Amino acid sequence: MRKKNDTDDVASEPDSPAAGGWAALKSATKHLREQRVVLKGNKTLLRMNKPDGFDCPGCAWPDKNPYGSFEYCENGAKAVAWEATAKRATPELFAEHTVTSLKARSDHWLESQGRLTDPLCYNAATDCYERVSWSDALADIGQQLAALPDADQAEYYTSGRTSNEAAFLLQLMARLLGTNNFPDCSNLCHEASSVGLPLSIGVGKGTVTLDDFEHCDAIFSFGHNPGTNHPRMLTTLRDAAKRGADIVVFNPLRERGMQRFRDPQRITEMVTGASTQIATHYLQLKIGGDIAAINGLLKALLAHDDGVDRAFVDEHTEGLAALRQMLAQLPWSDIEAASGLTRSALSQAADIYAKANNAIIVYGMGITQHRHGTDNVRALANLALLKGNIGKRGAGICPVRGHSNVQGDRTMGIWEKPSQAFLNKMEEGTGAPMPRAHWHTVVESIAAMQSGASQVFFAMGGNLVSASPDPEGVARALSQQSLTVSVATKLNRSHLSPGRSSYLLPCLGRTELDLQATGSQSITVEDSMSMVHASRGVNAPASPSLRSECAIVAGIATHALPQASIDWAALTDDYDAIRDLISRSIVGFENFNERLQTPGGFHLPNTARERRWNTPCGRAQFAVTAMPKRDVSADPLALMLTTVRSHDQYNTTIYGLDDRYRGIRGRRNVLFMNAEDIATAGIADGATVDLVSRLSEDSRYRLNELRVVAYAIPRGCCATYFPEANVLIPADHFDTRSSTPGYKSVPVRLVTRAMNSS
Repeated sequence: MRKKNDTDDVASEPDSPAAGGWAALKSATKHLREQRVVLKGNKTLLRMNKPDGFDCPGCAWPDKNPYGSFEYCENGAKAVAWEATAKRATPELFAEHTVTSLKARSDHWLESQGRLTDPLCYNAATDCYERVSWSDALADIGQQLAALPDADQAEYYTSGRTSNEAAFLLQLMARLLGTNNFPDCSNLCHEASSVGLPLSIGVGKGTVTLDDFEHCDAIFSFGHNPGTNHPRMLTTLRDAAKRGADIVVFNPLRERGMQRFRDPQRITEMVTGASTQIATHYLQLKIGGDIAAINGLLKALLAHDDGVDRAFVDEHTEGLAALRQMLAQLPWSDIEAASGLTRSALSQAADIYAKANNAIIVYGMGITQHRHGTDNVRALANLALLKGNIGKRGAGICPVRGHSNVQGDRTMGIWEKPSQAFLNKMEEGTGAPMPRAHWHTVVESIAAMQSGASQVFFAMGGNLVSASPDPEGVARALSQQSLTVSVATKLNRSHLSPGRSSYLLPCLGRTELDLQATGSQSITVEDSMSMVHASRGVNAPASPSLRSECAIVAGIATHALPQASIDWAALTDDYDAIRDLISRSIVGFENFNERLQTPGGFHLPNTARERRWNTPCGRAQFAVTAMPKRDVSADPLALMLTTVRSHDQYNTTIYGLDDRYRGIRGRRNVLFMNAEDIATAGIADGATVDLVSRLSEDSRYRLNELRVVAYAIPRGCCATYFPEANVLIPADHFDTRSSTPGYKSVPVRLVTRAMNSS
């Protein structure tokens, strides 16, 4: 049963607006107007997340009611406006601007130029991208890939925007060439889940479906901000709150969406101004204090009469004794110091968890993007296992993936460490031998490009320079390549570091019709909860020169693999043929085309959901997750920084310069700080400061001219925006088990104007 606010609960001011509501609708309309697609954009939105339409190009949250009036959120509308824009980045734009001059522009300006219209090739003599024919571009790229002395010298990078069909073709082409070199955006966000969850429960995906949220008694939320990053989840949380589920939030910042929500689809709420309280308890832990907080919950649960599901633990798990021993020796004073939370607050949260028959644990990149990200994930798995909250209705663990189909790309084989079982099935389905060696994550690929070990960077979407730590070093690494290829819809910063030979290939967006030899095609995506469904674009392409991702990959493969037995042209003429090949080659996709006809798609098998544990011993594993070493400094200007997204961005895409829920207008150079830390630093709210990284002595790891904003964040902690803050992060600041960079816990030091002047 939901509880009224107490000292640990949400303290939202009465006049503070809720997330959603009229402001969300106004914002969506504003972005459609700015992209000059008000009529077209609204018509397009009515087909988003519909059985006969396209899947949102933004987040991967599942569709609740695809047959309802509309199934999109404010940021989904922004994503559609951004893709369906009337603005065009034509060859004439590139004739007017050298690559060097474009580097001086902001990321927001670059993408604001609109959709790419023609294939382009970089001319070093003029320092400009120039129009090239598709036939010449695809032939040259394919021939350069085939001519590499070692196939492992090519890095094949993908973003979550890539469809299942295109991802399958890309990994097939690269593996037929002889490499498993697939660094991808998962390495930068949820790789700690892909590594940690299999160790604990035998599968690297979440175990819940959307239906489980309708049957849970409690939701424990760690390290994510759905109001900005996946707003459709707020409707799911609202419905759970309305029926009385407890929602306990662990997050360093107070985020509007986890406090109150006004559902734009509820006429009564829009008319009356009513809203729903989301969190029953909001625990603002210190940045990096997640394991300490979770260990506190576990310690309290082990002492609670209802804290352990003993039948489940005895039948399905091993390792609790070692975890119990570690927790028994862990003082509460250490837990409180590391987490920033009191024993009382953690015990109260543990009591809620203990009394819930069915609880869901939801988490985002605030858990994974730390140097101890894998241990964070395993600690949450401990929490789920202790009460048997995996493999029953209304319970489970739910990593909230970001980009639409980032999970599907991994399922399709975009993975640098494929299992032998996966490769065996690929050989069976394709009749071709597969390479067996594991290869590069993103941070490893950057090091390989910097050292000269890799010579080709092929990007299917994404913006590696902006998304990675040490963007300056990444840009230099790209420019050292013999070949760079970017398949993209818009210009971004990564395109401004061309290799000696460089191509920019414009592709269809998710919203656009994909017409091939046999007619209009659909692609498929997998959402965060392992549902696979079709997506079919509805708009005319932004340019008649655009090609689909599938057609681009197949066109290159035709030249790179002229002797291969694969009929690449037939695969792109009819995407059903790609899906038939997937059916034969990937477990879980048997009868793919037939199952795709099911309304809403189909759910992929998940052994942990069935309480079958694909671990070496056949049981789920408790892990001893020791708390990481605390960052302790007597320097009052030493802080722990976390990076966040604004409400006007998605990943590295900056839609605008506002952050409505945090009260920011017209700027991104802000630093959110605790008011007491501001006073201790001898500055005022609104002061201008710089940040320097405490991870390196190199002076280039510095972020200048940030406007200080007093905010509800624990003492000793601060926050600023990704990707700008990536300049503070050296390339070696990552979780050694998953190679996920530590964007969410960066030791920094404040530099005031007075210090600069002295």
